Amino acid sequence: MKLHNIILLTALTISITSCKENTSNETKTTTEVANEETTKKSNFEIYPVSHATMVLKWDDTAIYIDPVGGPENFDLYDAPDLILITDIHGDHLNVNTVQGILTESTKIIAPQAVVDKLPEDLQKITTVLSNDNSLMKNGFDITAIPMYNLREEALKFHSKGRGNGYVIEKDDKRVYISGDTEDIPEMRNLADIDIAFICMNLPYTMTVESAASAVLDFKPETVFPYHYRGTEGLSDVSKFKELVNNGDSSINVTQLDWYPTAE
Repeated sequence: MKLHNIILLTALTISITSCKENTSNETKTTTEVANEETTKKSNFEIYPVSHATMVLKWDDTAIYIDPVGGPENFDLYDAPDLILITDIHGDHLNVNTVQGILTESTKIIAPQAVVDKLPEDLQKITTVLSNDNSLMKNGFDITAIPMYNLREEALKFHSKGRGNGYVIEKDDKRVYISGDTEDIPEMRNLADIDIAFICMNLPYTMTVESAASAVLDFKPETVFPYHYRGTEGLSDVSKFKELVNNGDSSINVTQLDWYPTAE
């Protein structure tokens, strides 16, 4: 990972609890979301790598989302306990990267379309998870949420049933990762999401307006725009924040640096 990214984003740490009342921002690179009335907290660290790729550290578990870009991008992170892959496109799936970061105990979760593109050695350690199904891994309840396009002109990019968004849950804390999708009913109908990662880039996913509208429907406590580089450059995530907070000022929209080399 680039040194610039490490300096700016070292351990954005979030303690998430089942209560959705209190959000406090510390004066460093740490954001804490906590209920002051309870002493039970779950450490949740977010490391944005690039675009759709991130590392989550939840308690003592390292969860890699769509690791691409080469194994060297992950040298500074704990080795993955879990790898979640959302789709077959190159910004989500890179076999060489996955092979280069594996340990003997790493577990991979992916939709069937992804598994079909994996070599035999990776297929053997991958669990297929289809839309609307759930499983338990390493103490986490992981549910595959559909991700797909709605606009006629975009249907060719992501068909329903091929890829997965994910809801990851532990101790009543719920994290949603949208994957490549538009503002589908399955997103709008989510409930009790503490943290959401929401894509917004054209022509592949959705506009900032559609993303904001969906967020205002399912009302996560904290939302992170991600995956917002399209064919015309970076989406206007400041506008996304404005639209969300004009509709509901209680939703914490937090911007991370997913594109540290973009000027």
